[in-house]
Amino acid sequence: MPIRVLPEQLIHQIAAGEVIERPASVIKELMENSLDAGARRIEIDIAQGGVGLCRIRDDGSGIAADELALALSRHATSKLTCIEDLERVGTLGFRGEALPSIASVSRMQLISRARSADVGAKVTADNGSVTDVAPASHPTGTTVEVRDLFFNVPARRKFLKSERTEVQHICRTVERLALAAPGVHVQVREGQRELLNFAAASTTEQRERRIAQVTGPEFIEHALRIDEDTPLLHLYGWVCSPTWGRSQPDLQYVYLNGRPLRDRLIGSAIRTAYRDVLFHGRHPAYVLFIDMDPALVDVNAHPAKLEVRFRDARGVHEGVFRAVEKVLSATQPAAITTAGPGYTAALLKQAQVAEQWPLAGSTASLDLHRDWVRDAPVVDRDPLAAVTAPVSVQPQAQTPPLGYALAQLHGIYILAQVPEGLVLVDMHAAHERTTYEQMKRQLAKGAVPSQPQLVPVSVQLSRAQADALEQFAESLASIGLQLQRSGPTSVRVLETPALLRLRELDALLQTIATELLEEGSTHALEAALDRALGTMACHNAVRANRQLNIPEMNALLRQMEATVRSDQCVHGRPTWVHLSLQDLDRLFLRGR
Repeated sequence: MPIRVLPEQLIHQIAAGEVIERPASVIKELMENSLDAGARRIEIDIAQGGVGLCRIRDDGSGIAADELALALSRHATSKLTCIEDLERVGTLGFRGEALPSIASVSRMQLISRARSADVGAKVTADNGSVTDVAPASHPTGTTVEVRDLFFNVPARRKFLKSERTEVQHICRTVERLALAAPGVHVQVREGQRELLNFAAASTTEQRERRIAQVTGPEFIEHALRIDEDTPLLHLYGWVCSPTWGRSQPDLQYVYLNGRPLRDRLIGSAIRTAYRDVLFHGRHPAYVLFIDMDPALVDVNAHPAKLEVRFRDARGVHEGVFRAVEKVLSATQPAAITTAGPGYTAALLKQAQVAEQWPLAGSTASLDLHRDWVRDAPVVDRDPLAAVTAPVSVQPQAQTPPLGYALAQLHGIYILAQVPEGLVLVDMHAAHERTTYEQMKRQLAKGAVPSQPQLVPVSVQLSRAQADALEQFAESLASIGLQLQRSGPTSVRVLETPALLRLRELDALLQTIATELLEEGSTHALEAALDRALGTMACHNAVRANRQLNIPEMNALLRQMEATVRSDQCVHGRPTWVHLSLQDLDRLFLRGR
């Protein structure tokens, strides 16, 4: 066919295909316009899954009567005046494509009244044809009514899902935007049925109630508040405790200067911050807001404006990572209240003084080189001896967060008493975390001290595993593991970390080699080394059925209180749980 200029209507419909995917896209574009207009109340009505009707009414600044028809023209906007404005976009919409694109694939009516006007005006568009502007009664603000969506594009309507599915997409879209604008009252109705109603929120408590409406109340119950400033950005919001990981990434909300965002760079930074504390295969949950200079962001990189480009991508990644990691590092035992482990920032700060409490019945600290770390012989004794034996507990002005040990249960758990109830600690998981963090601190100072083997140990591996260990030999030496290639499928262990008494070197090296192979490149070496440290800590941690005495158990509790991220082990499992007196009373029906 010869080259020719496309008809104007077809141009509009092609543009609509880039912006309007389904009824939820209409709601998103129109709601963003309402927010840009300074609306404090937005009412949304839908019918037939949004295909029959999408109506949005707001109390924003409105549109002047002489600009109403122009608003339905392509690339007509009040939000940009020159190319410099495009480099500092501070509004949600700015390209002037939404209204004409929607009008080209629907029957639209636009009614508005500016604050300075005495009367409103309206204009209609049918299949892209715009009528003359006429006077209309309307309060200050704007109403956009969209009917029969895709009536003239039957191929696109065929790809829509059921009414119920489209309504769900609309609700998810509104919820995402409602989180970004807490001060705006948002209501969604389908006929006489109210689907959503978000009251305007001004305080932190009210914002948390709005978040709970979207994410569920458990999110806020397990959330950690974050409010950090970096040289490039201000990050604030809520991130969930690692022990409340999700099976799918369904509760992840990020906003940049009020704009909903799906950005791989930000997601990567958050996942990296959780790498030491999240259980394998689980996903973090968060609602995070990023404020930064608009000149440092290109928001015109995606038709739906869901992706952006950062001028300093590395700085943004580092800023988000450090801010989230700082908050997660405070997930350690705090003062226990009747409400649970106490994951609020104020309580977490109290855990920093945990190192000041002496051990009950002993002044010895938890020394990983002591004989108790090695397998202890099984001793026949009264199962209740540890409970009935007198324990020397010195009177304290304040009980430590994890209390004082009473007994070891089934060779796995430590039972401790606190004034508000009792605490159960998984001794292997707890010791794994404390050992891991100690090795990380040593690595940050330079290198982990190593200890030469009296007789070098030869370990048999696959050729690929041996190649990986040889490739990263220098990096492994920095964590105290000195290796030497001794054959096509073998390596010789010359030195091991002095902190650990490593056992099962074969299994340890196979695990580390496999993880290094999975990384595939040196840019992720830091993550691979962290996992190698975690593997060594896991192999060295106290095992089940190892008998501990009371001072040893108390020593482990005190180390947990002084160790960051000790609420969960290296693999993300919880290290301790708290049962309050109220929980115990409910179990035994006391007071009923």
